[in-house]
Amino acid sequence: MRDVDVIVIGLGSMGGAAANALAQRGLSVLGLERFWPAHDRGSAHGGTRIIRQSYYEGGEYVPLLRRAYDGWRALEDQSERTLVTLTGGIYIGDPGEETFTGALRSAEDWNLPHEVLTSAEITERFPAMRPAEHAVGLYEANAGFVNPELTTAANIQVATRHGARLHFGESVLSWTATRGGGVEVITDQGRYGADRLVVAPGAWSAQLLGELGAPVTPERQVVYWFAPGLAPGRPTYDDYTAARQPVFIERTDGNEQVYGFPIADGGAGGIKIGFFHDERPTDPDAVDRDVLPFEIARMQSRTLELFPHLTGPLLDAQTCLYPSSPDDHFMIGLHPEYSQVTVATGFGGHGFKFVPVVGEIAADLSTRGRTDLPIGLFSLDRPTLQF
Repeated sequence: MRDVDVIVIGLGSMGGAAANALAQRGLSVLGLERFWPAHDRGSAHGGTRIIRQSYYEGGEYVPLLRRAYDGWRALEDQSERTLVTLTGGIYIGDPGEETFTGALRSAEDWNLPHEVLTSAEITERFPAMRPAEHAVGLYEANAGFVNPELTTAANIQVATRHGARLHFGESVLSWTATRGGGVEVITDQGRYGADRLVVAPGAWSAQLLGELGAPVTPERQVVYWFAPGLAPGRPTYDDYTAARQPVFIERTDGNEQVYGFPIADGGAGGIKIGFFHDERPTDPDAVDRDVLPFEIARMQSRTLELFPHLTGPLLDAQTCLYPSSPDDHFMIGLHPEYSQVTVATGFGGHGFKFVPVVGEIAADLSTRGRTDLPIGLFSLDRPTLQF
């Protein structure tokens, strides 16, 4: 039984991009998603995601980020939506801390425009921030944020326009592949066949990929929106907005790394901030979405270390899921047993900025069995995955 050329399981950020890329290449595509379009049950909601190129996580990512920036512009043109807002980005740490040194290394190795700022210079330029006196920061003008809900909707929109059939509210129960080729997918509503399969399961990797997906740990994460405390002699409201405040990442004196955004996303109306890894593994089907008072107090205390006048009330708090691999690098490649199956998972809280290029890579692997883009770091058989 063959219904389409390619089935895509999961139509969140990466699966939606894969479906779009495949449909634009003229393939017949069936996408299957258990939730609704641009849903808030996984990792693609909350109004903003950082986009940056001076990547402290490793210079190997920079060529993919450059490609992703091209993809963001193309998706904006194709969908006629504004997805990207460039605010600049500041990455702050001790002079020897990886948040700063890794970003500096990537910027220098790839000749990315950047500035190194002292703590005093950071405060002078961005008055809402008060880093530790000995801290330094790398400032990158070509950074900012993307809107995850609009991005997912844009990929759905463009993929559909190019003929993709996208089913929402339909749960995948199982899939099978044969070494001779072809796949079959069984859902709670039907049975489908295709030549190839792309599995982009996010936090549901173990459920949909079995042992191959087991290293991916779904982590419960909370992001918070705090209002500034406004008074004479303090930073103004405008100092916290996207016109004056960049996106930021900070880790100083061994504290927990935080990341965040200026006041930018409408309804929340505050500075958005969160811990990068809060190390709370969870069952993706039983996530505790209640945010407790001790969590709010802990986040607010940490926030005041960097924004001492962010003393207004908590405006909102939302939970999301980070599907993290053991080494925090992505997992992208052909299934080790079935070459007609492409896997894309383990994006762990820092993958969203790569959405367009991951869609392209998944389409390459699915149609050609290889890609010319550098993905060796994401190999499914690397030792650090510890199957």
